[in-house]
Amino acid sequence: MLIVIQRVTHARVDIGGETVGKIAQGLMILCGFEPDDTEQNINKMLEKCLNYRIFSDNQGKMNLSIKEIEGGLLLVPQFTLMAETQKGLRPSFSNAASPELGRQLFDTLLTRAAQLYPHTQSGAFGADMQVHLCNDGPVTFLLKF
Repeated sequence: MLIVIQRVTHARVDIGGETVGKIAQGLMILCGFEPDDTEQNINKMLEKCLNYRIFSDNQGKMNLSIKEIEGGLLLVPQFTLMAETQKGLRPSFSNAASPELGRQLFDTLLTRAAQLYPHTQSGAFGADMQVHLCNDGPVTFLLKF
């Protein structure tokens, strides 16, 4: 699993002109899945993201987690993160989980995230999404699980 975490002042996902997920201050996480990803990867990722101290404290240091600021969590599936880009001029997606497995993993991620954190929103797997965000900082991290 490969994810991009972005600290945002606000973010939303629109599909067909309708907003399907929206948060104020918090984290927007783009999620790419690989064929060997498991529920264990998902649990490890959520534990890290919910406790990752990337929000500023009163002294301006990155010392607070999303849970501590009670921010929003917006999860967005993005299989293009798994693209092989080293050769040629067209990306290959052979490293990505199949669409069926990717959907299953994203559904598992959403279920588990909602159990652990009530301020969870999401995009939709396989949809043509328009993602709008204001990256705060900018603060962006790339994590592999």
